[in-house]
Amino acid sequence: MTLRVLGVDPGLTRCGIGVVDVEKNRRATMVAFGVVGTSPEESLDQRLLVIATSIDEWLDKYEPHVLAVERVFSQLNVSTVMGVAQASGVVIAAAARRGIPVALHTPSEVKAAVTGSGTSNKDAVTKLVTKILRLDAPPRPADAADALALAITHAWRSGGGTSSQGAATTGPGSQALTPAQRAWAEAEAKARRTR
Repeated sequence: MTLRVLGVDPGLTRCGIGVVDVEKNRRATMVAFGVVGTSPEESLDQRLLVIATSIDEWLDKYEPHVLAVERVFSQLNVSTVMGVAQASGVVIAAAARRGIPVALHTPSEVKAAVTGSGTSNKDAVTKLVTKILRLDAPPRPADAADALALAITHAWRSGGGTSSQGAATTGPGSQALTPAQRAWAEAEAKARRTR
């Protein structure tokens, strides 16, 4: 069965959205991507309404099996964190209204899943997303590439030597993890410790 994942890189100014279909063999195909933008000059309620309306349209049009959202993490800029958290809440609520499961992934988990390193930069993530999805050109802007990376990360999460919780398997088969899968498992374990 093909798993359809809608990934969201939340933000008030730019909210990246990407949809991928992933087969059992982990082959990922891009379905659609885009960015919902709002102006800082608009009121907060209107900005959130734009995001809510857009995510409703994407959920209705593409009917994903699951929604993958970037987990809010602390930054020095509190207003940025607040905007990301507010946009995330609107997106998560939209999925919940439809009974669509939501998964949260940290930036380091996503980087580790698609590049093999939890400390990769945005350019490396975009380059690997382009390669994984067999695209002729990198998805732009970077927010859209990040959303696609989130979708890929979630789809790959339960396969390839990881348990349903995402931790590396133990026992005889655990040596079969690729460097990317090991880095991913380490990033997930670190994220769980810091929650």
